[in-house]
Amino acid sequence: MKLTLKHALASIILVLSFSVPVAAAPPDDLPEMKALDAVGRGGFANAVKFSRIAAYQGNPNGEFLLGMLYQTGQGVPKSAVDAVKWYRLAAIQGFTPAQSSLGDMYDHGLGIPKDYPEAAKWRRMAADAGDRGDETKLALMYYDGHGVPKDYVRAHMWFSLAAAQGYQAAADGRDIVARHMTAAQIAKAEKLAREWKPTKQPPR
Repeated sequence: MKLTLKHALASIILVLSFSVPVAAAPPDDLPEMKALDAVGRGGFANAVKFSRIAAYQGNPNGEFLLGMLYQTGQGVPKSAVDAVKWYRLAAIQGFTPAQSSLGDMYDHGLGIPKDYPEAAKWRRMAADAGDRGDETKLALMYYDGHGVPKDYVRAHMWFSLAAAQGYQAAADGRDIVARHMTAAQIAKAEKLAREWKPTKQPPR
């Protein structure tokens, strides 16, 4: 549980670091920053308070963190339904960690009926932004034909992109899918991976 929230904290800090000029750090008095500080200190009541303020201002960092707090039941009653609500609001703003989490909720039927094509849709958005975890998950979906048509070329491509970020599990997956491919298919997948460019996070 705590590890999940630490991952959320790291995700938000990473996104914030790319959403402001290099010379200017986000002001500490922003509600989303106060919420992050509260999570780091284990003060979940304050984390809920400040993430809710940020969320109602339409800030995707606050929306995502509030979703995480609902999903894990920290500072609020545990509610997958509420988690989905806040993840979605952040995800439609292009917030990669929320897109990833929403994809997981659809895949596992948490707070919403299982919908594998929807899971693939949101994971594709996160993968398009360069998230190696979702690149790997999307590769597995293409490998298994899970929510998307079975496609070894696409599976190999996404595994390769995640592996290029140092993700060994993705490299292993790429080697496995390659056993089912012709040389021409592998060459096509490698070409797609070379030509792929990540999307950019929209400004907050």
